[in-house]
Amino acid sequence: MEVEVKLRLPDSTAHQKLTTLLSPYRTKTHFQQNLFFDTNPKNTLSKHSSTLRLRFYNMDTHATLTLKSKPKITNGISQAQELEEPIDPTIARTISLDPTQFATLVKESKILQKVESEYGVVWDEMVCLGGFKNVRFVYEWNGLKLEVDESLFDFGVSYEIECECDDPQEAQVMIEEMLRSNAIRFSYSKVSKFGVFRSGKLPEFE
Repeated sequence: MEVEVKLRLPDSTAHQKLTTLLSPYRTKTHFQQNLFFDTNPKNTLSKHSSTLRLRFYNMDTHATLTLKSKPKITNGISQAQELEEPIDPTIARTISLDPTQFATLVKESKILQKVESEYGVVWDEMVCLGGFKNVRFVYEWNGLKLEVDESLFDFGVSYEIECECDDPQEAQVMIEEMLRSNAIRFSYSKVSKFGVFRSGKLPEFE
């Protein structure tokens, strides 16, 4: 189970203010591309409240295959069942161009075995839904790993803070106190980045 604090920032100004504030704690920066897959026309994964994703990092230096299921976001805390595996980025690129090639990896991938056996996915029906790019700044701050995202969709840019941890309630209090004390506006995320992508529009900032 993946449990994260997820807080939205209103705009690039708030994002710049936060990243400047946290700059002494930055440990790395990731340039990511996220691509999502489902069957056409059955939408098999969506009907099981699941998402299959290929993520490419830093000019294809590495890649991951991820299955997320049954996501739920309540008061800025996100929960989802998650399985993730590394995948050769060259193979991942080939699959992104021809998603039916997922079938060639079933024997070596527990994720794809689950998708096939539990969801009944037909690989010949698999298509790429598209995706978005993301710039992720990673910080080690007060014992927490903070990830500050700038997500670039075809229809706009969104900004978000994520923090995966064992005690999300305590982490949320710490993060919110830091934001308020530095006059950085925020709101609770109500939908995942995949949900934003599928909606085709940025959610209103509340």
